[in-house]
Amino acid sequence: MQADPTQHKHIYWRSRRGMLELELKLVPFVRDCFAQLSAQEQITYEAILAEEDWQIFDWLQQREVPDDAPVAELINKIVQYHGCL
Repeated sequence: MQADPTQHKHIYWRSRRGMLELELKLVPFVRDCFAQLSAQEQITYEAILAEEDWQIFDWLQQREVPDDAPVAELINKIVQYHGCL
C-alpha cells in the first residue's frame, strides 16, 4: 500500500524521537520501508509510535518482546533493517 505523501511526512516526523538510539532505527526504516508496508502494518507502526520511548527502545534492543503479535513482527522487521541516517 502506498501512503499518501502528507501521511508519510507526518509519520516520518513522529519517528524522530528524543533518543538518538531510536532515531537511528526508526527514521531510516520509515524513510525507506514505510510506503511498502501493508495497510495493517502501517497502522501497527503508528501504534508503536504511540508508546513511550523507553518501551520502544526495549523492544528494539530485544530486551522485551511485545505481547501483540503484529507489533512483535513489525519490531522484528525494524530490527532486521540496516538502513543509515
